[in-house]
Amino acid sequence: MYMRRCLVGLTFCICYWASYLTNKYVLSVLKFTYPTLFQGSAVSTWLPASVLFVGVIYAGSRALSRLAIPVFLTLHNVAEVIICGHQKCFRKEKTSPAKICSALFLLAAAGCLPFSDSQFDPDGYFWAVIHLLCVGAYKILQKSQKPNALSDIDQQYLNYLFSVVLLACASHPTGDLLGVLDFPFLYFYRFHGSCCASGFLGFFLMLSTVKLKSLMAPGQCAAWIFFAKVVTAGLSILLFDMILTSATVGCLLLSGLGEALLVFSERKGS
Repeated sequence: MYMRRCLVGLTFCICYWASYLTNKYVLSVLKFTYPTLFQGSAVSTWLPASVLFVGVIYAGSRALSRLAIPVFLTLHNVAEVIICGHQKCFRKEKTSPAKICSALFLLAAAGCLPFSDSQFDPDGYFWAVIHLLCVGAYKILQKSQKPNALSDIDQQYLNYLFSVVLLACASHPTGDLLGVLDFPFLYFYRFHGSCCASGFLGFFLMLSTVKLKSLMAPGQCAAWIFFAKVVTAGLSILLFDMILTSATVGCLLLSGLGEALLVFSERKGS
């Protein structure tokens, strides 16, 4: 059982690394910034969450095309602050000091990052904020669902089906459909291969995430996700251009400390 859990965790990490790095390559190196083309009773109650899921992937793609992966992940982590605030203020749940400190560190890191980022991009930060708001709201809705409503895998299938339909319909009004015709790498094999890899890796990442959550306790899941993020951020610095200043490194380390505290609190069950 231990080896099985380790295998699932490593599979998740590999899918996580490969998915983020491939998406970053397509969005930033090839500069294909048309997120609509990357997709591939209880149902009605899940509809608001599916709408938020579309916001997550659309805004996330826009942000990732303009921001370095470590910066994007630092801003993405602020979604945990939204969840913690909701649990504390609205659900009146008991919150451990470690979780409160984690939220404060994550918020401070993200708040200071725009002032220390030498590659600051206003549009990238704007889309990152939309992304983290959608992630926070999505996770809150997900936790509020009744246990017997929809399984995790059913939720993800509905999300992807809804995103394909909605983004396909929205591609013309947003200009993405016509913009694709002017894309310089449209007929290049490396573009086709990268897009196919992005789609397959995203699908396998979804499946491995569901499997990870079904086999492991929340604290163990949080630890694997934290490990995957750290390695992904490190690899991205080696593979893509990013200017690191001492202030930027400080913000990234503070965010890492905040997430480490979050893993600690999850493992303690508080």
